[in-house]
Amino acid sequence: MLCSLNRTFAVKNKKDMEYMSQEGYDKLVAELYQLESVEYPRVKQALIEARDKGDLSENFEYHAARREQAKLLSRIRFKQRVLENARPLDKKLLGGDTVGLLCTVGMTNMANNSTMTYTIVNPHEANIAEKKISIKSPIAQALKGKKVGDIVEVRVPAGTQRLRIDKIEV
Repeated sequence: MLCSLNRTFAVKNKKDMEYMSQEGYDKLVAELYQLESVEYPRVKQALIEARDKGDLSENFEYHAARREQAKLLSRIRFKQRVLENARPLDKKLLGGDTVGLLCTVGMTNMANNSTMTYTIVNPHEANIAEKKISIKSPIAQALKGKKVGDIVEVRVPAGTQRLRIDKIEV
């Protein structure tokens, strides 16, 4: 039922392949390992203990453990699917002259002259608190393929922003 982390994941369709940082890939592998080796046995044990308490039709603990097991299995399957299609990218192989995946982009909002810096990552790694935005976000889509000095217009929920690319780092 659960996958072995030692197996090699096969991509079913090349268009489903998603590139991500090695750090993000390793984090996903660690999360899957935690779910499979720690969380799943804990939930399974809770289910066994609840089942031993008698009549299952009125056993709240049993039904709660079943719901938790279903949620956990869903999370495990999701992580497995992500890892099946994930390929870590070596930053050394990326060019730094245009904006793309795993680039850190410094830019200026032309309306208020405020500066911001974001790293463009795979959607599974996106975290605004860490200043990592998804490659599928409107800002990243507008920046993709652009060079230092280019000005892009981006439609965001707050309206349209004009951003100037100040620097690109890989």
